[in-house]
Amino acid sequence: MKAYFYDNLPGDQRLPHDSGKEVTVEDLQRLGVLYYRMPALEAVDSLAAERGYKNRDEITVSPEKMGDVYESKVKMFFDEHLHEDEEIRYIRDGAGYFDVRDKGDQWVRIQLVKDDLIILPAGIYHRFTTDETNYIQAMRLFKEEPKWTPLNRSGDLDTNPYRKEYVSQFLEAQS
Repeated sequence: MKAYFYDNLPGDQRLPHDSGKEVTVEDLQRLGVLYYRMPALEAVDSLAAERGYKNRDEITVSPEKMGDVYESKVKMFFDEHLHEDEEIRYIRDGAGYFDVRDKGDQWVRIQLVKDDLIILPAGIYHRFTTDETNYIQAMRLFKEEPKWTPLNRSGDLDTNPYRKEYVSQFLEAQS
């Protein structure tokens, strides 16, 4: 895992966009983002049991696997959004980026590769993209039945109770 501030320069979203300003695991924790390196699936199983995750599925994001919908799906994943559930992703193969907003509303880019696991708290604004290899295989963990409901960022979304809870717990608490 490597994390840094996004450079905000135009260009392909799948490129690193590394500003050269590093973000530490501790900085991510202050945003509520948890990172783990888990080379063994048993460690993922243990974490899932600890956090009450009963269900999982796997997704492969690649042109070969998704065909004609690949480009539109990657664009959709890259739209800034939040979820009302914690989001856990375990990278089984390939690589990609999760971008999250920091306290100052700047993008922090988190590069994940095989055996990386990330937990995003409910209510955090984020987005996802593959890297330039256009391939990632990820396990998604769920507390209940698998669902993935993105709520795209808008002014109205700031009043969402999950967003308000996130801001209160992680952004205002740092003031």
